[in-house]
Amino acid sequence: MDSISNVLFASSTTTAVAEIGSGISGGTMRNPTLICVPIMGESVDKMIIDLGKAKVSGADLVEIRLDSLKSFNPHEHVKFLISRSPLPTLFTYRPKWEGGDYEGDENKRLDVLRLAMELGADYIDVELQVARSFNDSIRGNKPAKCKVIVSSHNYHNTPSVEDLGNLVADIQASGADIVKIATTALDITDVARIFQITVHSQVPIIGIVMGERGLISRILCAKFGGYLTFGTLESGIVSAPGQPTIKDLLDLYNFRQIGPDTKVYGIIGKPVGHSKSPILYNEAFKSVGFNGVYVHLLVDDIANFLQTFSSTDFAGFSCTIPHKEAAVKCCDEVNPVAKSIGAVNCIARRQSDGKLFGYNTDYVGAISAIEDGLRGLQNISSATGSPLAGKLFVVIGAGGAGKALAYGAKEKGAKVVIANRTYARAKELAEIVGGDAISLADLETFHPEDGMILANTTSIGMQPKVDETPVPKNVLRHYSLVFDAVYTPKITRLLREAQDSGAATVSGLEMFIGQAYEQFERFTGLPAPKELFRKIMSKY
Repeated sequence: MDSISNVLFASSTTTAVAEIGSGISGGTMRNPTLICVPIMGESVDKMIIDLGKAKVSGADLVEIRLDSLKSFNPHEHVKFLISRSPLPTLFTYRPKWEGGDYEGDENKRLDVLRLAMELGADYIDVELQVARSFNDSIRGNKPAKCKVIVSSHNYHNTPSVEDLGNLVADIQASGADIVKIATTALDITDVARIFQITVHSQVPIIGIVMGERGLISRILCAKFGGYLTFGTLESGIVSAPGQPTIKDLLDLYNFRQIGPDTKVYGIIGKPVGHSKSPILYNEAFKSVGFNGVYVHLLVDDIANFLQTFSSTDFAGFSCTIPHKEAAVKCCDEVNPVAKSIGAVNCIARRQSDGKLFGYNTDYVGAISAIEDGLRGLQNISSATGSPLAGKLFVVIGAGGAGKALAYGAKEKGAKVVIANRTYARAKELAEIVGGDAISLADLETFHPEDGMILANTTSIGMQPKVDETPVPKNVLRHYSLVFDAVYTPKITRLLREAQDSGAATVSGLEMFIGQAYEQFERFTGLPAPKELFRKIMSKY
């Protein structure tokens, strides 16, 4: 597996970006990487509407996908689109054999691209397979203002660095002004190879890795010198798999401010797209002027991921299901509490030597939120000690979050019971924390006393499976407080039914905010803006 060195991600990045140039907007430094909005209307009228929307959304240029049109009069429509576009235009007429919708005559297709150049297009996109003959045909007749993007799309995988380098050379040799390579991510580490090619390129290059595992290629291209990225007008309406919306690029990821020195943070998980962490951290980074970006990281193998993205530019990570326990073995040093719990949910990389330090902030956030809930229920102050002392505390789940809550509850003097689908895992955790174990099925008849505490640490009930719940509603009457680590949705079926049964409830959002305080401080070295965190998350 290719390992990405500090030299590559520090010095070479600066050079690559400097070659493309720099931009200044409103007095604020912004990277030179352009944002292009694909326009894929089935009619010219719809395209005209979307061109206006792209301008308003903050795009730098538009990609007009002629192959999406159901009815097309080349000369009339191309001229009209160029004249009505408020932004520079990139014309693409993608054939079926390269992932597009055009199935007609090849010569006619290429004639349309030549026509677009003559009528004033700023860019045209032509596929590598036909680029040599196309560029030969326009030699001496190419308008000075029009740049030819020569593209190669691989919908199966991401080749080796050597093969990608050869591909770039072939594209350059075909007469490209701008190189475009789009590959497919089978694993998130595939993206590292595209970054390596992008940062060393001596010509303008668009390097994109398609699919959810390739999402960071579309965001961090601004850090590594990519010529442009694509952002859609609407979620789900994409011209290639994995495209974010332009709104997310600009508002969620602060794309304009990402540069060579920007530190990268992210949430490692599987699944991970539901996580609100990027919303929280990116807004906080922006508010305190911290040069960082926080991204979703769909990771299959955390050890492989951390080994591949080993540069100090990748400065810190949050870990969620199912990687918290595996993360312990990946760190150079693990905080004693995290070691006792056997789970890490926060990894910080030391800048001086790149070593990884593992922490667990889950138990602090969750236990504090549960204690606050009990104090409110019992109308007692924090001066009286922990309201968990002596309580029967039932934890559903024996994974990383389950271990954290079991450990935290035990530390506060609670009697801990672990309930898990696999009894052996429940037993194993119970022995570690000094508690008892039952199977999840047995929880339905388990009520040795009333006023117990229930904490779900599994993903049961998380979007999209919001109708699921770990226990039947009739069980909940034996509990005085129910906590659910799931926070998407904020009120899960478990919490809704607990409220109906008369129990106090604590949302996973409280745990999420509580554990984020310490992570923010470990990532940035700055005090956590606690009021801002609560303000941000109150919208969700």
